[in-house]
Amino acid sequence: MADVPVIAVDGPSGAGKGTISHMLAQRLGWHLLDSGALYRVTGHACLLAGVSWDDHAAVAEVARRLEVKFTLAASGEVQVYLQGADVSAAIRTEEGGRGASTVAAIPAVREALLLRQRELRRPPGLVADGRDMGTVVFPEAPLKFFLTASAGERAQRRHKQLIAKGESVSLPRLLRDIEERDARDSSRAVSPLVPAEDAIVIDSTATPITEVFARVWQLVIDSGLA
Repeated sequence: MADVPVIAVDGPSGAGKGTISHMLAQRLGWHLLDSGALYRVTGHACLLAGVSWDDHAAVAEVARRLEVKFTLAASGEVQVYLQGADVSAAIRTEEGGRGASTVAAIPAVREALLLRQRELRRPPGLVADGRDMGTVVFPEAPLKFFLTASAGERAQRRHKQLIAKGESVSLPRLLRDIEERDARDSSRAVSPLVPAEDAIVIDSTATPITEVFARVWQLVIDSGLA
């Protein structure tokens, strides 16, 4: 499937890459890879199985045996199923985010999930949302974006999302969690969170998501992929 085009969209949590990836996939009619969900599911599966995130060998085994399925709902949201059960809401919690970041730092887990991610590259094309899509998973992708935003702005965005869902959460704690996750993701030995050398870096801190998408879409058109 090397001839199937890929658009890689990387960046830290809360920078807008998920929203941009969904919008791109829908506009292009391409498949969508939410790689973060794979790591969230792995962390969640460990909790269900009573496996500590610190037990690297056991976590890697969970990743290798993962029975996961993704579907795209009419709303455009990705629905995630673990062993036939819908875990979409469960893995989108703050605990789910911490689990994803923790297990993603385990080399054997990343190796176990690498092939699974590449298998999702199918015609007519794939929009790959993650942290190492353009550097490790699809380094040959013809178009790569790296979305970023300040930690404070990303904490504010996440806080609003959680409040809208009826969840009570401390903004200072969210900011601390985001800063800790950034540190883990950018300093891990395997696949650290860094822009690919040929990625187009976009800072969305002070830019509405509609304007970010308009810029991204124009670059997609300019590249000949649309």
